[in-house]
Amino acid sequence: MDITHLGHAAVLVETGDARILIDPGNMEAQWHELVDLDAVLVTHQHADHLDPARFPGLIKANPGAALFVEPSIIGLAGTEVTGVGTVPEMPTARPLPPGDKITIGALTITGVGGQHAIIHRDIPQIGNVGYLISGEGEPTFFHPGDSYEYVPEGVDVLAFPSYGPWAAMKEGIDFAREVGATRGFPIHDALLSEPGRNMIVARISAMTPTQLTDLRGAGPTAF
Repeated sequence: MDITHLGHAAVLVETGDARILIDPGNMEAQWHELVDLDAVLVTHQHADHLDPARFPGLIKANPGAALFVEPSIIGLAGTEVTGVGTVPEMPTARPLPPGDKITIGALTITGVGGQHAIIHRDIPQIGNVGYLISGEGEPTFFHPGDSYEYVPEGVDVLAFPSYGPWAAMKEGIDFAREVGATRGFPIHDALLSEPGRNMIVARISAMTPTQLTDLRGAGPTAF
């Protein structure tokens, strides 16, 4: 399995017969020209995970890609959402709720979770579905979206959300310990300074079983 961190929460997962993009948001541009995708997955409605301006172009450039999203996104398509803008129309999208499984090539993708982490008590929680990706002879990869709450079993590689309005270091350490992956890389990091990113990578690597490697600019990395 090759994994490319395309900035913030956007991740490209590639195997011999599958090419899967997760969370093409508006805080990065590296995914804008991607083609030949087999699937696009979206964890939740926030614009840093689903870019309302560029997402339609991505789908047009990848007409053969299956599109799976957190279920509430389908009902919101075409409407204005605070902090998001207009949620793109996506007539071919299919919901992937927690516990459901799909197959892309030889990979199995399982929905995990259900709700976005609490940002503030005055801000209603929204849906959030993480994705557990596994296959015979491949490591099991987990992209949790925006939540530290849900912990699947058997994770080998963790996309670790490093910082956000909802995240705290103490919770992130406990989350990484519970997941127990031996390897990982930081995501959700667009709001971090360079020293801040380095601090989080060092702290998680020192205090949990997960050794984080910064994949920015590294291109496809084999796991």
